[in-house]
Amino acid sequence: MKRILLIVGGGIAAYKACELVRLCRKAGIGVKVVLTEGGSHFVTPMTLAALSENQVYTTLWDLKDEAEMGHIQLSREADLVVVAPATADLLAKMAAGLADDLATTLLLATDKPVLAAPAMNVRMWQHAATVRNVARLRADGVTILEPDEGPMACGEYGPGRLPEPEAILAAIQAHLGMDQRLTGKHILVTAGPTHEPIDPVRYIANRSSGRQGYAIAEALARLGARVTLVSGPVTLPTPADVTRIDVETAREMAEAVATALPADAAVMVAAVGDWRAEAAAQKLKKGDAPPSLALSENPDILASLAQDPRRPKLVVGFAAETERVIEHATAKRTRKAADWIVANDVSGDVMGGEANTVHLVTAAGVEHWDRLPKAEVARRLAERIADAL
Repeated sequence: MKRILLIVGGGIAAYKACELVRLCRKAGIGVKVVLTEGGSHFVTPMTLAALSENQVYTTLWDLKDEAEMGHIQLSREADLVVVAPATADLLAKMAAGLADDLATTLLLATDKPVLAAPAMNVRMWQHAATVRNVARLRADGVTILEPDEGPMACGEYGPGRLPEPEAILAAIQAHLGMDQRLTGKHILVTAGPTHEPIDPVRYIANRSSGRQGYAIAEALARLGARVTLVSGPVTLPTPADVTRIDVETAREMAEAVATALPADAAVMVAAVGDWRAEAAAQKLKKGDAPPSLALSENPDILASLAQDPRRPKLVVGFAAETERVIEHATAKRTRKAADWIVANDVSGDVMGGEANTVHLVTAAGVEHWDRLPKAEVARRLAERIADAL
């Protein structure tokens, strides 16, 4: 049985934690609850204990529990730590690494993944301090769900409502590998750069690290898909349950993609070299002037795939741009006959960095995902693909 540790923060949305516990138990997920002092003003330990069928923990100063370092055991025996509702105060303490009660102490002591579902007034959610704390936590690897938008208990309207318990459950199941919506689906992913040889020791390439493509392959496999990952030269480990095919050049990648068909969806993340040179048989020597390279155009893998008779139901391309990002991506979606384009501005450290800001361009419009860890971009895209298939 998969198990979560649920931390209930102190906000009016704490009442929804009761329904979340009920849904988790119905889904076969074991639940232990830590109720903060603030949370206890909205729901009672008795209610949560009855729903979870487990003791509810409320204090760091319980003599019996802490005689055995109970907060350490609690922080590590679950498969996932869930904070719902995650108040502005809890998020701030998490970002600062504070440990002044049971909830914050175990969050600092845990070695398990953490998922937080925020709930607060719209002004608090949009405040610079909260924006900064959320960005810091996401960069640290904490998964933070986007709050819902709507009327609030305070009478205001906007983003800040706790996501519905069903949505939080879906996120929990995805993290625990229980969401298997893509079972039976074959998805093709390309990742990394291509290397186009100039001579036996030099090549034309770009700065792609492959991290985003590998994260997407992992997220799709976690949802049950059979994933074929065609990878350019990178130093990343192969994600679990993913079949990896290593290639070097654009032509090799194009051949591997064609061989991997048919597929239900294709996500073309690789930064494929647009041009290649006729490689010299021997190392080019430095002379009085630089050698002149005659460049030829490489095959357009995305466009070819979109026009293939075996075309996947969903074709997703990536657009790495340094200017007019959305404009160029929108034009690329039409030109390449792709269903979606994931566009990102690579004028900074994105290609080698840990985070990404992307724009999902579809026929319906543009969706913006601002400065997220690449794993979170991958999770969101994988969920969109699962919904589409």
